[in-house]
Amino acid sequence: MVRAFAPVPVAPEVLDRVLGAALRGPSAGNAQGLDLVVLEGDETARYWDTCLPQAARSSFPWPGLLDAPVLVLLLTRSDTYVTRYAEPDKVGTGLGEGAATWPVPYWYVDGGMAAMLLLLAAVDEGLGALFFGVFAREAELLATLGVPDGHRPIGMVALGHPTTDRPSRSAGRPRRSIDEAVHRGGW
Repeated sequence: MVRAFAPVPVAPEVLDRVLGAALRGPSAGNAQGLDLVVLEGDETARYWDTCLPQAARSSFPWPGLLDAPVLVLLLTRSDTYVTRYAEPDKVGTGLGEGAATWPVPYWYVDGGMAAMLLLLAAVDEGLGALFFGVFAREAELLATLGVPDGHRPIGMVALGHPTTDRPSRSAGRPRRSIDEAVHRGGW
């Protein structure tokens, strides 16, 4: 996860390959309920001005993040999945009755997979990337970007050419070993 970017544009063909990778991810019932709002260059200020007002920036620990030349907002919509699962080939699942009938809301699962594909594609293209949540001002952000009702953000991905970075404090936490996390044949 890169938190500092050089203020250099990402070539359009590179960006299209990265975005295309996100759209090729798994999709429950092939519902394809993912939308991407892409902000490039000066357009990224629309996000920062809404979610990190100027007054809060002096204490923001990663000022180089604001130089990311591309921000990608990943959005999903539960109604897309519910509608798909009400179609004849899926109606027997009962999942077309409403979002509450889903034991696991696959719109979020699919969105998370799309985010990971976007991150991996960015690395493959020699870019840096950071996934981060929309922790505040969600409604204001969606209105600012003209997002239709019913869509929820999975999160935001900053993309660009990495520069000198300071890792977050969490980066130093050790990873669990395979022996700790993998339970072969059962727990």
